[in-house]
Amino acid sequence: MNMLDDEDDQSFHATRDGYSHLSDVEWDAVERMGSTMGIHAVSVMLEALNRDAQHATIAKFIQNELDAEREKVALLHQQGSQQAELLREQGAQQFELLRQQQAAAGGSMHSRRPETLKIDISKV
Repeated sequence: MNMLDDEDDQSFHATRDGYSHLSDVEWDAVERMGSTMGIHAVSVMLEALNRDAQHATIAKFIQNELDAEREKVALLHQQGSQQAELLREQGAQQFELLRQQQAAAGGSMHSRRPETLKIDISKV
């Protein structure tokens, strides 16, 4: 089924066969245009444009789609970078807290240890 077959309007049909000069990639883009802009609008546009203008218009539509997808990827990458930075900061804070706890625990062990050593040395 072609998306551009307009059953309600018998006076105008845009079918794949009518635009055999368009590549499969271009025709797929035409169908996506129909979903976005409306089937009738795309059909009228194709009829109004010569072949070169059709190719140029479809190429511009595809480029706009690619740009939109690149922007999404860039935003996801930026969000991922921000999350990674937040995790690094949290990890550094947790590490510092653990280090401080170990230092405090080590300090109390260290103060007891020399006494233990003195006892051991005095017994010898």
